Amino acid sequence: MRNFTTGILTLAVVVLSLAILTTPEKRVEASSETYQQLNLFGDVFAKIREDYVEEVDDAELIEAAINGMLSSLDPHSSYLSPKNYEGMKVQTRGKFGGLGIEVTMENGLVKVVAPIDDTPAAEAGIQAGDYITHLDGEPVLGLTLSEAVERMRGLVDTDINLTIRRESEKAPLEITITRATITVQSVRGRIEDEDILYVRISSFTEQTDSGLRKTIKKLQEELEGDYQGLIIDLRNNPGGLLDQAIAVSDAFLRKGEIVSTRGREARDSQRYNATPDDVIDGKPIVVMINGGSASASEIVAGALQDHRRAVVLGTQSFGKGSVQTIVPLQGNGAMRMTTARYYTPSGVSIQAKGITPDIEVKQARLEVLENGRRRSEADLRNHLSDGTDTPDAKKDGDDKNGAQGQNQDYQLLRAKDLLKGVSLFAKKELN
Repeated sequence: MRNFTTGILTLAVVVLSLAILTTPEKRVEASSETYQQLNLFGDVFAKIREDYVEEVDDAELIEAAINGMLSSLDPHSSYLSPKNYEGMKVQTRGKFGGLGIEVTMENGLVKVVAPIDDTPAAEAGIQAGDYITHLDGEPVLGLTLSEAVERMRGLVDTDINLTIRRESEKAPLEITITRATITVQSVRGRIEDEDILYVRISSFTEQTDSGLRKTIKKLQEELEGDYQGLIIDLRNNPGGLLDQAIAVSDAFLRKGEIVSTRGREARDSQRYNATPDDVIDGKPIVVMINGGSASASEIVAGALQDHRRAVVLGTQSFGKGSVQTIVPLQGNGAMRMTTARYYTPSGVSIQAKGITPDIEVKQARLEVLENGRRRSEADLRNHLSDGTDTPDAKKDGDDKNGAQGQNQDYQLLRAKDLLKGVSLFAKKELN
């Protein structure tokens, strides 16, 4: 039986060799060395099946070989088993089970691109840039990205212990997270300072564009159209679907290129242009980014920045400027393969560079400086009361303001100040 299977494998290698030779479109130039390498693969496979210390599963061995081939290309190419492929499709629809983090592979470790809002990972304090070195005490080194992701997923309400290496911490962190069903509401909005629209986009799923337009319309109606501008928060947004990033950019651009992709061949290049539409009718925009803003987030920030439609504020983005194409395979699996690079409208690749903000603002904790309280009329002996104020009420007010100041998002504060300035300047120009 083994000889029969080995014979089948040898035949498959020969067929693959012929396929490489006779593929007319790609015209892969196969040399005798290519045949030797394919034969080498067949020989190694047969040897493992015959003599490895334990019985091996043929399907698992082939999957591991395919995954090794793909993952050797770059950190984002990989093989998706039928289970992982199905999980990926569910995730892009906005609902899946797991921890709620977007990850990649770097130096053999799992690197957190960004935690997703309102998920167990975000609530446990996982941060963008963290390295996961162990899963339940077992080292990540030696695992593929797919295998690591598979181990992090599991039954809802079960725990997993992550060992985290963080740049700002000397010792590794041990964090236990309970798995949950992750439902991603990718767009949320609110009104800031009574007349500023604030929209938070946490990822780019199938509902992002429609959710953005619906959220903005609702906020506009609340303010009856009278507002200063819009803040788009893309911090810790790991990306998602390319078409949604294009649609979100298009919502604020009336013309011009949004993004282009360039593959291996010139004929594979594609350009995506804006349509005449601006959902906030030209009002100022500030886009917030940080090191956890990747891929689709960088497309939006880059497009609005290049067209001078928005001021980008924050810190350097992640720098994932590549396109992955999902190719379904027989047996219900698929391969995720990098097929192109993104370019911003000005022709700049963001791969491994990221988007540089127009105004760099690092996150900081805001503290109220105590300079000593100055004396006022209220401190004078026998001062007259206004009949309404009480010392206790004033003390409560001071405490409340102090607590609020300490909990402020410093980058958001700067974004609001910037938006107010830009809006004021635009009004003066019109006058």
